[in-house]
Amino acid sequence: MLITYTLAIFYQLTYAFKNILVQNGFLKELVIIFFAVIILGHLSVKFGQPSLFGKLLVGIILGPSILNILHSNIILKELAQVGVLMLMFLAGLETNIAEFRKSIVSSFFTAIGGVFLPLGAGLGYGLLSGYSFNVALFIGVILVSTSVSISVQTLREIGKLRSREGFTILGAAVIDDVLGLIILSMVLALTVGGEEISILTLVILKIIVFFIFAVISGYLIVPLLFALASKILVTEGELTLALIIVFIFSIFAEYLGLAGIVGAYFAGIMISKTGNKFNLLEKVEAIGQSFFFPIFFVSIGVMADINSLTGHLLIFTIVTSVIAVITKVMGAGAGALITGFNLKSSLGIGAGMVSRGEVALIVANIGFGSGLLTTDLYTAMVTITIVTTVITPLLIKMVFNDVK
Repeated sequence: MLITYTLAIFYQLTYAFKNILVQNGFLKELVIIFFAVIILGHLSVKFGQPSLFGKLLVGIILGPSILNILHSNIILKELAQVGVLMLMFLAGLETNIAEFRKSIVSSFFTAIGGVFLPLGAGLGYGLLSGYSFNVALFIGVILVSTSVSISVQTLREIGKLRSREGFTILGAAVIDDVLGLIILSMVLALTVGGEEISILTLVILKIIVFFIFAVISGYLIVPLLFALASKILVTEGELTLALIIVFIFSIFAEYLGLAGIVGAYFAGIMISKTGNKFNLLEKVEAIGQSFFFPIFFVSIGVMADINSLTGHLLIFTIVTSVIAVITKVMGAGAGALITGFNLKSSLGIGAGMVSRGEVALIVANIGFGSGLLTTDLYTAMVTITIVTTVITPLLIKMVFNDVK
């Protein structure tokens, strides 16, 4: 009864702002977003869920799927992009490199299981649904994607980000991104055309170049820049420099074909070695939690429009969403299990790899642009991506509540 009454009030208040939004633009949208985030984030925690879950619901409720008050636009997208980069930068700052190295074996096997089981299942169900081999293969490639930005925030909320499980998830996500990029390149060469060997060689060379760049910059250039920044007479000069480095790493990662979040994460790791870690942690978290993170979480829900899914496409979306969740939990979980984690921890690690996030959206856009995905199928894959993203914090909380 209390939930129904609260949601009714929430509906009335948000709907009352709709006409104001039409006349006053994005600033009023921000008012709605932050107001709604506070309410639903609070309710999520009140009922035993991560506040992140409520923030994701804001986008779905206020977006085209239900109230149709908020819509995706260039400003929202760009601010959301900054938000996800800052979130992964924060995760990098909090990463203990020694613990990260210890988890590299389990991360590798977790990534392997989390890549090939979804790939095979997506291909198989795509074929059963009547799609051509090329299209079905690309559906599998989309299901391979992993974006741990949502998992990072959830793990931070429940105090598990710096655990062995947390480091395994972070490491597996990086490896998953590299494997996914290689598979994507091979599939595009096979389905769209091109020389497979030359494309694969180029992809591997780009990955190597990025990691060489990250290591050399992290050990030689970044410490020197922070030494100089401490002498510059500018307010918050070190924080500004840190953000510049994060954006440069992200731009370079994207230029080489990797996700920008990989660059942001490695920027955080390298900056954490400079001695500025604890000073920056508090400031980055304050900026992110108060402004950029809520916009990023809300933007995910806003992208969905479940009203466009009907008939065969609706069934395909539901079944593929189930496959996407189960195959990541089972595949990544199996990889963690064989490297020494107990069953519950393995399931928690698998749950942490479920979200496809912006990585899957990037891959889906590539498929749409290349002509492999029709508009309807593209809509379905975007919806599946959002479903996996929304369900991830619930799965993590459910599993890790019992993990000791």
